[in-house]
Amino acid sequence: MKRLRRQRALGTGALLLALGLSAAPAGALPLPAGTAEEQPRVDLRVLVVSDGGPGTAAVAAELEGAGTPYTTVELGDAHRPLIDAAFLADTVDGRPRAKFQAVVLPNDNPFPAGSAEMAALVAYEKTYAVPQVDAYTYASPQNGLQTPLYSGSVDGVRAEVTAAGRGGPFGYLEGAVPFEDNSPTVGESYAFLARPAAGADFTTYVEAPIPGGTGTGSLVGEYRHDGRRELVVTFAYNQYQQQFRLLARGIVDWMTQNVRLGAARNYFAVHVDDVFAADDRWDAALNCTPGDVDCPPGQGRPNPIRMTAADAGHAADWSRARDFTLDMAYNGGGSVEHRENNNGADPLTDAFVARRDDFRWINHTYDHPFLGCEQNVSSVPWTCAKNPDGSVKYVSQAETSRQIADNRQWAAAARLPVANDELVTGEHSGLRVSPQQPEDNPNLAPALAAQGIGWLGSDSSREPQQRQVGPAKTVSRHPINIFYNAGRVAEQVDEYNWIYTRRSQGGSGLCEDLANTTCLPAPLDAASGFARYIVPQEISTALGHVLGNDPRPHFIHQSNLAEERIAYPVLDGTLKRYDDLYTASAPLVNLRMRDIGAELRDRAAWKSALDAGQVTAYRVGDTVTVRAPAGVRATATMPDGTRRVTASGTDAFGQAYAGTVSGWAAPDGGQSAVTLQLAEAPRAGAASGRAAPLTSPPLRVPPRAPVPPGVARPVPHQAQR
Repeated sequence: MKRLRRQRALGTGALLLALGLSAAPAGALPLPAGTAEEQPRVDLRVLVVSDGGPGTAAVAAELEGAGTPYTTVELGDAHRPLIDAAFLADTVDGRPRAKFQAVVLPNDNPFPAGSAEMAALVAYEKTYAVPQVDAYTYASPQNGLQTPLYSGSVDGVRAEVTAAGRGGPFGYLEGAVPFEDNSPTVGESYAFLARPAAGADFTTYVEAPIPGGTGTGSLVGEYRHDGRRELVVTFAYNQYQQQFRLLARGIVDWMTQNVRLGAARNYFAVHVDDVFAADDRWDAALNCTPGDVDCPPGQGRPNPIRMTAADAGHAADWSRARDFTLDMAYNGGGSVEHRENNNGADPLTDAFVARRDDFRWINHTYDHPFLGCEQNVSSVPWTCAKNPDGSVKYVSQAETSRQIADNRQWAAAARLPVANDELVTGEHSGLRVSPQQPEDNPNLAPALAAQGIGWLGSDSSREPQQRQVGPAKTVSRHPINIFYNAGRVAEQVDEYNWIYTRRSQGGSGLCEDLANTTCLPAPLDAASGFARYIVPQEISTALGHVLGNDPRPHFIHQSNLAEERIAYPVLDGTLKRYDDLYTASAPLVNLRMRDIGAELRDRAAWKSALDAGQVTAYRVGDTVTVRAPAGVRATATMPDGTRRVTASGTDAFGQAYAGTVSGWAAPDGGQSAVTLQLAEAPRAGAASGRAAPLTSPPLRVPPRAPVPPGVARPVPHQAQR
């Protein structure tokens, strides 16, 4: 299995980053000829020219998520800048400057026939060897293709990366590029499939079989002509579809020639909450969870779910077999309580302690209490208890500190390898929760400070963005929609049907009341609904996060690893689908909580600097210079083999991933700059100089294909405890 458990962080500080570049990637146009003094400056920024369609929006979203600077020009904006020679290039300190390293257009020519703007772009691309991406275009001789052999839906089609694609920008993929088909009634992907035109210098990178015909047609390919390079994309997509997510990295690699600011990887971490404790069980007759706050007081009899020693052993064996480390969020008080009620015996804890090094461990508080306001559970839903003066009655700082400290001490006695600066409170409590508690417990931050907590788990369905809570930063976690109160398939399906079916169908109607939640067309079948619907749905959702450069962890509960072990089909399915799609060069990055928090922190600081216009980056020949504010680390992706100059010699820059190296960079101790050195890029034989503007070819605007946002899916519920 292809896993990367850790990423090594680089230093911090003020930044002046000089990067030496490797030889140009295969197929790239060489840099203009000339001495170092004659080389133009090329800013590391992408120009995105948009017609408001989903293709350019998807590329822009990929750049945004990676932290790669870009400028958008909306063609429909009456006040937009004119794209002319002055917009594209100028002179800085006597050196010609290209303001953009790549150009993204909605199609191969979105301007009127004879447009001076297209002529300016053509001249600019030729002069500075700047690549162009045609985000979604009609296949025609104008872009190196014959007219289409097929035009229409490619829903459910299995495209393939060609040998040239695997040896080029899409070498991180095993080969298959499956197109989504989420609905039998809604068209999701439209394409023009064509073969290269006779005599055209066109290389197909991704192809698909011709529906109803023979052979294949190009979906993504490179057209080299007139001293220019175009990446020709002939299928429609949006930023969320799997087929785009698989190809997005390669598109950006191609257009930036593997030299850019920003970085992207595929992350997956899974937290298992409530380990050593027990979780209450869903009651199918009552449609609530006896023992928890969704059942009226006294209704039903609690029937807790708790892992066994066999379940712990299975989890450890599974982790080793998959080469994937689970993070166990533990409650030591659960073990103490179990021993007290079972003559000192707790085989589950004994089994986990014996295999403790197979997992990572996170403090989840000693007894798993609610650490926000004191809950009044005399009615459903619960409310916050009030003080005599009418103010909210909060759990005290002393109690919050005790829960953290006691659990830490219990782990030390059990010799669990715990990071003392990490914490996940029970139900993410203490943090604000609407509508009952719209503000954080004011006693939470002082307790975190007293206990040295730097990273605090939060729920991404409530708070997707990182924020500061006293000394700690939150680490938002994605809930996997396998419910905490289900240890068996029947319980999961029954509760799922209750939540996601309409009142007229016998459900709760919650799906009708909650925003962004979709009702099932009909209740799931009790025997097949889990395997046929819930598991594929959760795999798709998790994989969407993984392929979206999203480091935030996912979480389930110990109950899901007990009894029928209903979480494993989702975890196994996600890992298998990933391994089927990606080569060993792009392993899943499985970070622990504090490292995820640091990644989110650094991204936020970098984005803030970019948004404020405080980052300057450019390439001159074989050197890239990046300036960022003091204290902001820069993120960059560079060709393999890059080495950083240190005060004592050199060391490798970043970490290898998907055919490049990437990482966070800052000056070495005592240095005001970071310098990375690589072999020189090849030079063009022709003399440098500006090319005369060219006349744009005839307009070929592709028909707008339907690209729906995707079939609406149920929002993760988790019915958290």
